[in-house]
Parts: sequence; C-alpha cells; structure tokens
Amino acid sequence: MEQEIDSFIRFLATERGLSDNYQLSTRRSLTEFAEWCSAARQITATGDVTQRIISEYLATRKKGGLAASSIKLIVVALKIFFRFLSGKGAVERDPTETLTLPRIERFLPETLNELQVEQLIESIETQHPLGLRDRAMVELLYASGLRISELANARLENLNFEERILRVTGKGNKMRLVPVGRKACEALSAYISAERPKLVKRRSGSEIFLSSRGTKLTTVRIWQIVKERARRSGLETNIYPHLLRHSFATHLLSNGADLRIIQEMLGHADISTTQIYTHVDQQRLKAVHRKFHPRA
Repeated sequence: MEQEIDSFIRFLATERGLSDNYQLSTRRSLTEFAEWCSAARQITATGDVTQRIISEYLATRKKGGLAASSIKLIVVALKIFFRFLSGKGAVERDPTETLTLPRIERFLPETLNELQVEQLIESIETQHPLGLRDRAMVELLYASGLRISELANARLENLNFEERILRVTGKGNKMRLVPVGRKACEALSAYISAERPKLVKRRSGSEIFLSSRGTKLTTVRIWQIVKERARRSGLETNIYPHLLRHSFATHLLSNGADLRIIQEMLGHADISTTQIYTHVDQQRLKAVHRKFHPRA
C-alpha cells in the first residue's frame, strides 16, 4: 500500500499540480489508514480493502474523538485514492464508491461591521515605525479579501496601480485577479514609496511586505501583527486576518454584490463555499428586524 500511496502523491503533484500542504495532508490520511489496516486487520494490499474495513476505520477514529470535519478529509482522501487505483486497474472495485461524506455542522463565520473595520484601520498610526506597512497590510486584507498566505506572497510585479488590480496565487496554485480599492491603493503607495525602501536588504525579494530584516513576512508574523494592531485599536472583538476576509465578502453581499462575483474574487472553486455569506447576511437582517420592528 505504501508504494501505491507514493505513486498517488506523485500524481497529485505532477498531474494535478496540487499544493504541498494538500499533498502532505492527503499522505498523512492515507498513511494512517494503511498503518491501521496492517496493525488491526493484517491488511497490506489495497485490493483487500473493502467498504466494511473503511467503515470500521472511520468508526474507530470517530470513537477516538476525531471531529466530523477531520473525518470528512479522510473520506475525501480515500475516495480520490481508490478512484485513482480503480482508474489504472490496480483494484477490481472501488470500495469507496458508495461511501458517503459525514454531515458537518456549519458555523457562520464571524465578521466585523464597517465601523469596526474603520476603527481598526484608522488606529494604525502611520508616523510610527512600520505603521505604513501594517496599515497597507490591513487595508489590503479587507479591500481584496485575501487569504493570509496570498498576502504574504503578494509581489510588486503583480500589483497594477493604474488598473487597481493585484494578481494573486491562491489554493492549488490557481491565479486570479483581485481589485484593490482606492484607500488600499493609497496606503500601498505610501508604504512602497516611503517605508519599503528602508526595509530592503541585499537578500530581499520582490514581495510587497517585508520584515524589519528585509525578508518576506511569514503568515505567522502577519497573524501576530494583525492581532497586535487589533489590541491597540481598543476593539474587544477577537480579530485575526481571516476575519477581514469574511468581513470583505459579507459587506460586498450586504451592499448588493452578486454572489458569483464574490466567489471569483475570493477564489472559491465551488459556489457552495461562498453561499455561507448569504446566511451571515440573513442573520444580520433578522437581527435588525428584531431590534427595530415594533412587533418583532
């Protein structure tokens, strides 16, 4: 089974072009399953795996306290693995063919309201060291709905001030164009012209956002910066980079943007992922109705 897992991971990397993180996650799920098969059922060949065996394994993981969302990832990994093996004739029958994905309770994403976003951004004092950089980062996260990894990897050559467009590389190495608002462009221009040159060192790359050492900011460091800036803003809400992405989408929707356009800007492969924001907007409308309608 180990050799077939290796072959499958190479397929994901070379033929599908999937990210390193996805490959690592899938390999971990498959390797853990293979180890359980060997230890608990003395099964080492994929051809001997049945749906009953897979169901037993999933039940074991569930009893062990694994969350439904994590079990779903395992099921997906097993499904694409055995579909791959079935396609090349390595197994007679796909044992995951009728396997269903576990239902996951969907939690509505948290968001900031527009006044809270403004308070967060305006609290960043640009006259202080790295203030221009940090304000530009927060402005861009909210203006374009970027993932934290997309912000870390954003490059100067991909930013077009005239068109107010940034080309980013998202999940699965998929590239997309995202609009950059006027306020974010102004913050970026101020940072790039006045502060970034002071951060550049011999080893610096063309990433837009640099650390004080001239290196690319890591996602962990960006998370820390946003948390620190939020603490100084006086807002009591738990603020983190992805919260700004949620707020970006929710505010677009509540102001009349089309869901398909929001999907494209967020880089979601499936519209169902974007539809969660319609529920957020419905909750907001219900809350307003309850608060202000005399017979609510």
